[in-house]
Amino acid sequence: MKICIFGAGAIGGFMGAKLAQAGADVSLVARGPHLAAMQENGLTLLQEGQDPLTVPVTASESADALGPQDYVIVTLKAHSVPAVVDKMRPLIGEHTTVVSGVNGVPWWYFHKLGGPFEGTRLASVDPGNVQWDGFGPDRVLGCVVYPAAEVVQPGTIKHIEGNRFSLGEPDGSKSERALALSHALAAAGLRAPVRPRIRDEIWVKLWGNLSFNPISALTHATLDVLCTDPGTRAVARGMMVEAQQIAEKLGVKFPIDVDRRIDGGAAVGAHRTSMWQDLDMGRPMEIDALVCAVQELGALTQTPTPTLDTVSALVQLRGRVAGLYG
Repeated sequence: MKICIFGAGAIGGFMGAKLAQAGADVSLVARGPHLAAMQENGLTLLQEGQDPLTVPVTASESADALGPQDYVIVTLKAHSVPAVVDKMRPLIGEHTTVVSGVNGVPWWYFHKLGGPFEGTRLASVDPGNVQWDGFGPDRVLGCVVYPAAEVVQPGTIKHIEGNRFSLGEPDGSKSERALALSHALAAAGLRAPVRPRIRDEIWVKLWGNLSFNPISALTHATLDVLCTDPGTRAVARGMMVEAQQIAEKLGVKFPIDVDRRIDGGAAVGAHRTSMWQDLDMGRPMEIDALVCAVQELGALTQTPTPTLDTVSALVQLRGRVAGLYG
């Protein structure tokens, strides 16, 4: 089984190091000093309570050097993917599965969902249908990423928490390809359950991302603060209630209620969300897949989203003023 991780930063690097340690045939696509360090010294993984692990890895900036794969696991930010679809083509063979480990509403959301919106394409996450036409939705296996990690220096990943990568077919089946990847990840010490309702998990994670991320980018408040301050908690709650109304119209079942989800965010502590970190570090902000896509789904399902619309307008302008959006 040949596995390529495309976008081997923090999360992709964590997964790649674990797979390499387990002896899997894994390669990584990265760039810049991080790539150079991996090529020269291997990939180092720092895990609490364990000695540093350094493993040799096959790493390249070009997919041409790697050839067709059984699985291509995409761990980029959502807005980065359309621009690299063409660069990924050398990795795609007749039977390649593209594993979508990307935050937010996925571009394939309405593939094999059934119902009146079957086959609907989302402009906010797949402008010009680049991924739909380039990969083809039949190749896709969904993945919800739970671990937290960071690149502490080129070639070195620090694992912070979590080891679960939930997998799911768009049609909810327990396919051979999903089970095979699940077994490979489990052999590397990672949890990879195959879920029949992967969209439910996508929404529970998105619930926090669509609210906590933009509010933190606007206020510079850590999760423990924005989830307990009465004002920002009310704003987050309003956004999440609107999102829940949309999701339930699409058949999603939420296993917890809104207030428990917000309390879970508060329990994380003084954490800076990824959108706030991107703003501070001058990196493009992941607004479309986390916020605008939910607004698009609101329009599609005829669900009013006044709180989402207000926060979206503010964070989009914040991103444009910083030169990091649009």
